[in-house]
Formats: sequence, C-alpha cells, structure tokens
Amino acid sequence: MSDALQRLGDALAGERQALIDHDVEGLIRATQDKIEALRVLERDVPEGAEARLRELAEANRANGALLARRRREVNWALRHLGRTESAPAYDARGQSDTLTASRSIAVA
Repeated sequence: MSDALQRLGDALAGERQALIDHDVEGLIRATQDKIEALRVLERDVPEGAEARLRELAEANRANGALLARRRREVNWALRHLGRTESAPAYDARGQSDTLTASRSIAVA
C-alpha cells in the first residue's frame, strides 16, 4: 500500500475519532492531513488501489454523516438556547440578515 493511501486512512480514522470525542482541534488537524493526502493521490494514484480507495471513500462518507449529525445536535441546542443559525440564503432584498429570537431562561 502506498504511503499516501496509508496517510489518507490514518487521517480518516483520526477525523472519525475527533468527531466522536468532540475534539475540534483534532478534527481540524485530521482534515488538513486528509486534504494533503488527497492532493498527493490526485497527482499519482497507485496501480491496483481501487478497492482500497472504495473503502476510504466509504469511510469518508461515514465521517460526513457523523459530522452532519453533530451539526444537527449543535443547531438543536442553539435553538433551545434561543439562538439561531445564520441565514442560509439571501432574502428578497439581497440581504442575509439573521433573525434572532430571544428566549428567557429565567425571570427575576
């Protein structure tokens, strides 16, 4: 197995572990490692690596699904704290204003 394939596999494993551990810094490092390994592989794909690349692509999809789940969890928590995510699109005036709704947690 080529060094770049091994690096990509290690990066994807690190990315998954960082997502499970809620480790933002680890996720950033693993994602950078993944991008670097992918750049090397784009220039020179090893012969006979199709099966391994399919495995790695599936691991990447699984990480993407886990990341989407984490994002939904964060958005849910923010909504319940009275915060909203930034607007996903522009309005009719071409603005992307964020509507904020306040929610009292306690009354004194």
